[in-house]
Amino acid sequence: MSPDARWLAQLEDRARAVLPAPVLDYVLQAAGDGITASEATQAWRRVRLLPHVMRDVTELDLGVSLLGQHVDVPWGVAPTTWQAGVHPDGELATARATAAVGGLMVVSSNAGTPFDRIAGTGVDWWLQVYLPADRTLAEPMLARAVAAGATAVVLTVDTPVVPVPSQPADTPDLPEPGALRINFDDGYDAEPGADKATDLGPHDLDWLAERTGLPVVVKGVLRPDDARRCVDAGARAVWVSNHGGRQLDRTVATVDALPAVVAEVGGEAEVYVDGGVRSGLDVVAATAAGAAAVFLGRSPLLALVDGEAGVARLHRALTEQVSEALRLTGCRTIADTRGILAAEPAHRV
Repeated sequence: MSPDARWLAQLEDRARAVLPAPVLDYVLQAAGDGITASEATQAWRRVRLLPHVMRDVTELDLGVSLLGQHVDVPWGVAPTTWQAGVHPDGELATARATAAVGGLMVVSSNAGTPFDRIAGTGVDWWLQVYLPADRTLAEPMLARAVAAGATAVVLTVDTPVVPVPSQPADTPDLPEPGALRINFDDGYDAEPGADKATDLGPHDLDWLAERTGLPVVVKGVLRPDDARRCVDAGARAVWVSNHGGRQLDRTVATVDALPAVVAEVGGEAEVYVDGGVRSGLDVVAATAAGAAAVFLGRSPLLALVDGEAGVARLHRALTEQVSEALRLTGCRTIADTRGILAAEPAHRV
């Protein structure tokens, strides 16, 4: 195992030794009894591959096209909150390291850094949103994201409420620029209708597309019938996610939900996945199962303990591992991995 791979495997132990307890609790937070969160990583290890041999794998291309936009690696950074609690540079450190690898970053609408400063790092980025009950309250934040150069909007649909057990017991003191929701208007949280919408529907995809002029991705889908509704309503991509096991416990592992969603809508829209992905081999397993891209949430947060250098090292380790996995499976490109899945994992939805 290379030094970077060994470091990658020890990210959580490193964070436990460094982060203040309230911040660590937030990063590792899980809903209910933590069943879904605890099963996520092991679930990817059930995937089995049928590698090709006698293929020329001298030159590799890890790049993929997402919503018509080329990115140099098939994984991206998922939206996460309180990055400044992990490191003072927060989203800026994550963005700089991700820009350096030619990757994609999805920025949380709860971010503690202004969108234009994140964009100033040169990173390719999408905006993640939760819609409020009064949709008009989100319009100024959406306008700021568009003005700062976001190229897609990701609507999270699996969180009409935040379950009490998943909330941190204590709120950490965040270093500057640690204010949450810094891209919203002042007083947003006190406005009537600022609570998360409990009436999300297909019409909201049209509303977002009209307000932003951007392609809309729907995040938090586990069922093929829901994926179909999203695509029929205009979603350009569907993101298979159980929110890292932070919302509803006992939900199915994303590796088990992915194939059915791909089978239902993969010919019409891109399908992404997150949840428990911890290694380059997991990334290749996901793309072999049909994912157009893989997103990582906890791993970048844990790597952010060491600031920009830590996130850069995460990307470097994943590049090394994905490259090795491609060569060992006889694949030159990410598209080549579509033919190496030996069998679908058990426990399909």
